[in-house]
Amino acid sequence: MTGQAVIIDGDPGVDDAVALFLAFASPADLQILAVTTVAGNVGAELTARNARILRQIADREDVPVHAGAQAPLVREAVEAGHFHGESGLGDMAVFEPAAPLAPGHAANVMVEHLMARPAGSVSLAVMGPMTNVALAMALEPAIVPRIGRIVAMGGARSEGGNITATSEYNIHADPHAAAVVLRSGAPVVMLGLDATHQVRVTPARIAAIAALGTPPARATAELLEFSVRVEKVLVGWDHPPLHDPCTIAYLLAPELFVTRPCRIEVETASPVTLGCTSVEFRLENPAAAHVHWATSIDAEGVFALITGRLGR
Repeated sequence: MTGQAVIIDGDPGVDDAVALFLAFASPADLQILAVTTVAGNVGAELTARNARILRQIADREDVPVHAGAQAPLVREAVEAGHFHGESGLGDMAVFEPAAPLAPGHAANVMVEHLMARPAGSVSLAVMGPMTNVALAMALEPAIVPRIGRIVAMGGARSEGGNITATSEYNIHADPHAAAVVLRSGAPVVMLGLDATHQVRVTPARIAAIAALGTPPARATAELLEFSVRVEKVLVGWDHPPLHDPCTIAYLLAPELFVTRPCRIEVETASPVTLGCTSVEFRLENPAAAHVHWATSIDAEGVFALITGRLGR
């Protein structure tokens, strides 16, 4: 196997599905050690099933899927089925996948891979609540300095929130886990709404993906069409943003992103601003910052990457 070693953690999810298809279609660049799932957009049983459905469509049964946390660390679960459909995969036809889950809890799997491989050689792409990552850090604190980097979709600053006025869904769903990860000292690249709102789904972009004709491309186009319809009804946008695939795009082509060193604090106490991310750029020593915040993304480059890979 070749490419950078990565564990992909998420809660599939319409946009998580597109991210997984992009990752599965990039075997020369990404050595996917595992896909780990967490309760989030829909319940834990569904996210684990959905990851296996997507794996089967992509013909990547070589990648193990491990189920993880079934609830947030502290707060009650908050799902987002209204944006992702009852199944989590829009109105796509779902089925029971042929290949089962791999044994082992997601958090344990993260610990095992990070401890078994050279320090700095394994990255984490986190596309949902950070529950599994926080659990792994609690199980074995020694993994923290061994993480190559965590590329996470989550948070909001200038754009405001998408689940409340001040908080983005992935952080709001488990703010206590996000606080653990962001305070851990592990290197983190945060792709919040300030950046992902720049990556918009348009009819032309959907058509270009659909024209590829591969099973993942056809499924992606169907999922994006669903997202367009839902966002129009619930938010009023004609061109919905594409969030989670940005994590995989960053791993494949970091030159498409502009980031700034920062410090991020997550609100965990206030019932009004729970999950709010306070992003502070005023640092005494920016060179020592372990967290970076994305400020802009080359949207054309991201969609060119998705289209190029899904056509393979």
